[in-house]
Amino acid sequence: MIENIVTEFPNETFLKDEPLSRYTHTKTGGNADYLVLPKTSDAVQALLKYTYENTIPVTVIGNASNLIVRDGGIRGLVIILTQMAKIEATGLTVTADAGASLIETTKHAQAASLTGLEFAAGIPGSVGGAVFMNAGAYGGEISHAVTSATVLTRAGEFKTLNHDELDFGYRHSSIQDDDEVVISATFTLEKGDAQAIQAQMDDLNAKRAAKQPLLLPSCGSVFKRPVGHFTGKLIQEAGLPGYQMGGAAVSLKHAGFIVNVNHATATDYIDLIHHIQSVVKAKFGVELETEVRIIGEAKS
Repeated sequence: MIENIVTEFPNETFLKDEPLSRYTHTKTGGNADYLVLPKTSDAVQALLKYTYENTIPVTVIGNASNLIVRDGGIRGLVIILTQMAKIEATGLTVTADAGASLIETTKHAQAASLTGLEFAAGIPGSVGGAVFMNAGAYGGEISHAVTSATVLTRAGEFKTLNHDELDFGYRHSSIQDDDEVVISATFTLEKGDAQAIQAQMDDLNAKRAAKQPLLLPSCGSVFKRPVGHFTGKLIQEAGLPGYQMGGAAVSLKHAGFIVNVNHATATDYIDLIHHIQSVVKAKFGVELETEVRIIGEAKS
C-alpha cells in the first residue's frame, strides 16, 4: 500500500493529493496521489527501490518545463528532483545534479570561463530533463557538451553512462528507452573568455525574449522540427496563431508555442495540440510529432 511509504520514510515530506499544476510551467495538471521532493541521490535510490519492490507506480520529473500532466493526475508516487541542485565547476568540467536549473548551470560555466554551454543559457528546464531529451537551441544540443551521466535504474541501481552509451539523437537519449532516472551529468567544456561567453549568452537571451512568449505560461516548444520544415512557419501558414481552445491558445508571438491565456486545463492543451496536428496534416501533408511529454491520466 502506498500509504505505508509515509512511515517507511519518516525523514521525507510527502504531500498527499498534491496539485501538479503548482509545478508545471503550463500551470495545468491534476493531482499526484503522493508527491515528494528528495534532497539527495541516496534518498531517490531508496524511494525507487521501495516502490520497485512494492510495485508502487512512480513517476520522476524535473522542472516540468516541457511537460503536460493530464487533468486526471498521476497515480502512485511522484518524485520531483528540483531540490537536488548542486553545481560544481572543476577544471574543464561542470557537474550538475539532475534537479539543477540548466540556466544556472550555464552561469556556473560562464563564471569559470568555460565555453560550450552558451546555447542553453535560456532553456528553462532542469539538467536531468535536458539530458533525458537532449535539449537544444540555437544550433547547440546537450549531446555536444555532456560526457557522462549518473543514472538510477527503476530497481535503484546506480550506473554511470558515457557519451556513447547515452545514444543521443534529436530530442532523444537512451535514458528514454531504458526508463532510467538521471541523477547528475558532467559537461566537458573548453576554456574561453568570460566576457565573450556572457556576451553570447546575453545575445541569445535577447533573441529568445524577442521571439518567444516568455511572459505567459507555456510548455516551451510543443512539436519536434519535421525534416525539411520549420514548425512555427507551418503553423503560421496554416492560419492558426491566436486559435484558442478553452483557455489554451496558439501564441501570436511564436506559433510553435501554446500559451495558457485563461485558466487552461491540460485537456485544453491536448485538444489544441491535436487540432494543430490535424490542420497542418490536412494543409501540408506534414505529421507534427510532439516534443512535449504528455503523462498522467485523463480526467474521468
